[in-house]
Amino acid sequence: MALSSKRTRLTEEALEKVHKLIDSHGGIVKKEEFADIDVDYRRILDFVESGELVRIKNGYYTDRMDRFSEEELIARLFPDACLCMESALYAYGYIRQKPYGWHLAVDKNTSKSRFKMDYPKVIPYYTEPEALALGATKIEINDLTFGIYDKERVICDCLKYEGKLEHEIFKEALQSYIKDEEKDISMLMEYARARKVVSKVQSLIGVWL
Repeated sequence: MALSSKRTRLTEEALEKVHKLIDSHGGIVKKEEFADIDVDYRRILDFVESGELVRIKNGYYTDRMDRFSEEELIARLFPDACLCMESALYAYGYIRQKPYGWHLAVDKNTSKSRFKMDYPKVIPYYTEPEALALGATKIEINDLTFGIYDKERVICDCLKYEGKLEHEIFKEALQSYIKDEEKDISMLMEYARARKVVSKVQSLIGVWL
């Protein structure tokens, strides 16, 4: 009985340390950071098994998923990514329907395991480093900062990867861009040359300008 009580006390102490660590890190802790509080990783796995902790994805843990919105998780877990394709179109108000999953442009050398998670759904676009930087900027969404491509780069990508988009979404995106009073046609053409979609820009957008 005494041994059982000691184990219970040690477990409770370890769990308290874990909760304090998670709070001090804003709700998300990486696997290697548990070493800072001298809690054996096998105990962490036991806490996950018992439901005391939640594995967000490989190597990332929290105590409650209801701490975060989808936006917060994406902003915290993928600060190096850029919103692209449907996610960028939605962020700019170019399409009305919120896309299924988060479309993120990432360095092609990024580990594929980063994106193995059940929630939120992430759809990675593995990109050459020089292409990843082209048109990259920032946007504020619900007081969170995200990497995103500027509007002209997004439109050129939609033209380049037209086959990946539903026809209605593609059409809505182009029409929204054409109506956008802040569009920059000279920048659009610069990106079009870089993304090799000049003829598409001229035939699908140029006739409306």
